[in-house]
Amino acid sequence: MKYLHTMVRVADVDASLRFYRDLLGLEELRRHENEGGRYTLIFLAPPGQPEAPIELTFNWDPEEYTGGRNFGHLAYEVDDIYAFCQKLMDAGVTINRPPRDGNMAFVRSPDGISVELLQKGDRLPPQEPWASMENTGSW
Repeated sequence: MKYLHTMVRVADVDASLRFYRDLLGLEELRRHENEGGRYTLIFLAPPGQPEAPIELTFNWDPEEYTGGRNFGHLAYEVDDIYAFCQKLMDAGVTINRPPRDGNMAFVRSPDGISVELLQKGDRLPPQEPWASMENTGSW
């Protein structure tokens, strides 16, 4: 078996691209518009890792998604979890599970998808404000 991609349905392409591309740093690999099926597919991946894409699926006709998002979470490794979380927080993203342990944090996309952030290599020493920051919402 070979991993192909993770698909996430999105309600707002611009908000989703701002989150996944502009804030998380994923790069757009390709885009497919299907007029007959009335949907758009946008594939993004971490820089230099085209083998690890996420597929954003935007259905042109409004639809409410409920149970279909119960797949778990996306996970990305970052070079400095504290700096990365600070960048997201400065951009208005809620850090649902702060990196108190210097190793792991959780945030949510504009569509409520849980995204796990993991420190590359060894965990960083605990540091404020993260060490004493409480969880916010669910993750």
